[in-house]
Amino acid sequence: MYRGYKLDELARMSMDELIELLPSRRRRTLKRGLSPRQKKLLAKMRHARKMLRKGKEVVVRTHVRDMPILPEMIDLHVAVYNGKEFVRFKITPDMIGEVLGSMSSPIRPVKHGSPGIGATKSSQYVPLK
Repeated sequence: MYRGYKLDELARMSMDELIELLPSRRRRTLKRGLSPRQKKLLAKMRHARKMLRKGKEVVVRTHVRDMPILPEMIDLHVAVYNGKEFVRFKITPDMIGEVLGSMSSPIRPVKHGSPGIGATKSSQYVPLK
């Protein structure tokens, strides 16, 4: 379910009807039209959907982080580049309206270890032996 509509109803909707259901930022993005990179990614997603129907699981790798998730992308596996590696995930119905980049965060939490020799003023005079 997305805003009171079932998945099959969302899939049958025209793009204009779907745009009216999305949040304002996604609505503005889609009304302005998709960029050539986004159109190419959408074509890859449609090809992956055909392969999924044939029984082959295809992972679509992409650098396009600003692509909004549409109902036709549900159940596909996507790997989105976060600046270092491709983060793989499966698109689920609750992700509709989000962008692909929000699913692969480029920021990792910092985990500090213990301080080494020379980290503080007092540890400079600790003998090594």
